[in-house]
Amino acid sequence: MSATLHPTLPHPEPVATPAARLALKTDGASRGLLDGAWWPRSRDLLSELPALTDVLDPLWGRITRIAVNPKYWPVIPRQVPVDGHIVKVGWFTPEIDPHKLLLLSYGTGRWDLLIIPPETGAESAARLMAAASDYDGPPLTASALIAADEARHGIAATDEPLDPDEAWEYEGGASVSAAVPPQPGPPSRVIVGM
Repeated sequence: MSATLHPTLPHPEPVATPAARLALKTDGASRGLLDGAWWPRSRDLLSELPALTDVLDPLWGRITRIAVNPKYWPVIPRQVPVDGHIVKVGWFTPEIDPHKLLLLSYGTGRWDLLIIPPETGAESAARLMAAASDYDGPPLTASALIAADEARHGIAATDEPLDPDEAWEYEGGASVSAAVPPQPGPPSRVIVGM
């Protein structure tokens, strides 16, 4: 009886989670209702929140709780495991704007981020990220900011179906090479992972 030898198969490379797409206000006392913007790649909080907290934990302290409005999230997990700790997730319908994410860091503070819908085009997302991370504003709620951008530019980002190439990119099938363009005015900390 002879033995058949098969070549050793290569070990699969672990797939890195894409970095969170964020724009945050600079340090210091800022004005406005938002502390920045987050543009998730999907509506799956369980897969999106770890990348977000990976970026925010070193900047703001360990994020311990997150609250959202369930209007645009099909499933809201009660807890999300992130890099060695658990983040508790809650939902509140009338208290939280449907386009806002509330983050709490025990003993450190609270932050409010505009949630840009995942299906939003890159140009609209760049405008919204710049407006939400502007030092002096925006004086609008998260939903009002999205509505104002849609009215000003005639694009209802959440109502447009994606073409197959865009859907492929937003679902993680391809990497996007464009970055959020810098905006004039006072500098804001922009952290973009595309």
